[in-house]
Amino acid sequence: MVSFTEEDAVFFRRKKSGNNEYLQIVENNWEKGRSKQRVVATLGRLNDLRASGQLDRLLASGAKFSESIMVIEAHGRGELPAVCTRRIGPALIFERLWQETGLRRVIEKVLAGRKFEFPVERAVFLTVLKRLFGSGSDRLCAKWVGDYRIEGIEDLELHHLYRAMAWLGEELPEEDQADRTFSPRCTKDLIEEDLFFRTRSLFSTLDLVFFDTTSIYFEGEGGQTIGKRGHNKDGCPHLKQMVVGAVIDGDGRPICCELWPGNTADVTTLLPVANRLSSRFSVGRVCLVADRGMISKDTVTDLEANNWPYILGARMRNQKEVREDVLSRAGRYQGAKTDGAPLKVKEVSLEGRRYVVCLNEDQAKQDAADRQAIIAGLGQALKKGDKSLVGNKGYRKYLRTDGRHFAIDEEKVKAESRFDGKWVLRTNTNLPASEVALKYKQLWMVEQLFRSAKSLLETRPVFHKYDRTIRGHVFCSFLALVLRRALQDRLDAKGYSFEWADIMLSLDGLAETEINHQSKRFTLRSDPDGPCTQVFQAVGVALPPTIRQISTQEPK
Repeated sequence: MVSFTEEDAVFFRRKKSGNNEYLQIVENNWEKGRSKQRVVATLGRLNDLRASGQLDRLLASGAKFSESIMVIEAHGRGELPAVCTRRIGPALIFERLWQETGLRRVIEKVLAGRKFEFPVERAVFLTVLKRLFGSGSDRLCAKWVGDYRIEGIEDLELHHLYRAMAWLGEELPEEDQADRTFSPRCTKDLIEEDLFFRTRSLFSTLDLVFFDTTSIYFEGEGGQTIGKRGHNKDGCPHLKQMVVGAVIDGDGRPICCELWPGNTADVTTLLPVANRLSSRFSVGRVCLVADRGMISKDTVTDLEANNWPYILGARMRNQKEVREDVLSRAGRYQGAKTDGAPLKVKEVSLEGRRYVVCLNEDQAKQDAADRQAIIAGLGQALKKGDKSLVGNKGYRKYLRTDGRHFAIDEEKVKAESRFDGKWVLRTNTNLPASEVALKYKQLWMVEQLFRSAKSLLETRPVFHKYDRTIRGHVFCSFLALVLRRALQDRLDAKGYSFEWADIMLSLDGLAETEINHQSKRFTLRSDPDGPCTQVFQAVGVALPPTIRQISTQEPK
């Protein structure tokens, strides 16, 4: 009889001899600090073993002595029905990121001294995880969790989630309201600030921030004061809404979010955000980069009066100075080095106001082609006398009328061509024109993150009655954005590039099934699909074993 110790390794090996290959069983062990192999048995010619079916019968016979294989095969034949199945991918990955980003420790620190009878940090993590895998109400979150294996949430109920949201949005004492903007400082501000300082090395060279806003409408009353009617970007002017601002650094890392009443105008938000950024995070005069929706005469005046450097998109069509003077000013374009499409820039100065005109010739060709397609379609529509098409903005701006009939306005077509492939920036920095353009282009480079922020922050439906629970509900979406960026950083470091939807789908598909077999309970893990394995590698989390025993049932 041949016996092996735990240190021995036994494996199959193919041994070539002349024109034949033989299959051997080989034992590998250590003797006097050296690896030594011993042939236990030569089973025969590999081709003969395969052709006769002896190899398959041998492996099947040996599998009978492996309980794991027996359990897997029995389950595959439907002989061991599942006790329960839980999705495990989301929690395994984002629990690790929750800890590595410092979010768990920060929340526990802010909670210190508060006496809740339920694990608030777990309730927040559960809500954030739900945001990553789909928006929805907290009531939906309480139902969603039943399909997932998440540590420490077994005793959480719906009212615990509501109370956790209320804690996140709870107003701070009056003495902590010094640098408030359009809304009071609350618990979520402490979390943002502590998180920033814990990861300060990442921001040690913070010299550029991007700022953008979105709005969220309410199904209900929209809280006590935060829900207001304002400029609704969703075509629902009859509903109350709130405004959410996101501040992101030059590398795409979220810094903080601002939560304001729904009647707050975008052009009034930039300076308060800048001042609050300085006081909250002890940073100097960083350069503010924002799109044209943030610019107004008063905004620019206030930024310059407060010595804030800025790079702002200008409204080419709506601002008379830009449309008539800046774009008409003669001058030679200079090339700007860029990794993407070729870019040219031209600097224009008007009474001390500095503008940079940017030109992408590839985009200019595309804009001209798109316009020609619109004009062709409009011409066909007008031949049919279809006046209903006049309501189409793409058509309407190229039309003229004599009061009875519509016709294509060639002057408008010609005027529109002046904007092809161009955008205009307003800045007070001393940076070269090409660098100003490239800094602003970074805003486009992180535009995908902004879209992610908006899709995560636009979390609906929102039925909460109180401002504090609304603020907490939306802040959880911001924390989801922090985790998403953390995962993206780790994927980038490994050189992996996947669609976000594919990542979420593959993680959501990883599951464990519990089954009973001969008075024992086992869990069987599903095979990872899509980019799941690479995501686990990037985050440094080991996949659970394919099968493991979790308990032994007591005999009845």
